[in-house]
Amino acid sequence: MDSASIIGIILGVGSLLAAFVLEGGKVGALVQPTAAMIVFGGTLGALTLSYGIQDLKKLPKYFSLVFKHKLLDFVGTYNTLISNAEKARREGLLSLEQGLTSIEDPYLQRGLQLVVDGTDPELTKTIMESEIYAMETRHKVGISMLDAAGGFAPTMGIIGTVMGLVHVLGNLSDPSLLGASIAVAFIATLYGVASANLLWLPMGAKLKLKSSQEVLLRELIMDGVLSIQAGDSPSLLKEKLKVHLGPAASGQLEQSANVNTAIAGETA
Repeated sequence: MDSASIIGIILGVGSLLAAFVLEGGKVGALVQPTAAMIVFGGTLGALTLSYGIQDLKKLPKYFSLVFKHKLLDFVGTYNTLISNAEKARREGLLSLEQGLTSIEDPYLQRGLQLVVDGTDPELTKTIMESEIYAMETRHKVGISMLDAAGGFAPTMGIIGTVMGLVHVLGNLSDPSLLGASIAVAFIATLYGVASANLLWLPMGAKLKLKSSQEVLLRELIMDGVLSIQAGDSPSLLKEKLKVHLGPAASGQLEQSANVNTAIAGETA
């Protein structure tokens, strides 16, 4: 599970509720089913009109991706590419076929399979770039859907408030109830603005971040596969791939190299 997503929602919603209670409010006063129906039902309807039923069915999947932690092993992928480059350098490209079944990443496996099959380098690059583009396109649908919900929700909240005020102004016979009725009417705006800024927009931003990280990993794989196919030396490949690694991953590589050096010294 992605603990940051869970903590973020709990912290955001909890802070609002805690502040409301500290100001003397009662949490029950914020529970208005009709306002929720207007905001969330209206937002869902707008999404259905914008994207269609088939895309809307995927909305629960997009929610799950926000809370699911997918391990992207940059260092492990880097090491796999380097080891395959060293093997191809010693034994030739065809020798890579033996280790394909042990590779867990399907994208890396397909890329090396293209190399083993003797695919033209330009075609290999085109195929691998097309896979990245297709993945980004799929991701953009979910991201844009959540961003759109973040735009629709506040507007639906305003609509709900206006509807509530119309109802209040149509029933002015008892002035003593006017304040409470207006407060209830503004709950819809609260639902709309809060859901947009605590749920929809942050979820869209989280999916965008995860998508960019996955694209970065695939670009690392593509550059590695193309370098192996071109016959680049492992030392040159290391320098090429380090560009795709962040400071944390580079630090892990340095620590690993230092450990290996120390072990080799002790063995000698």
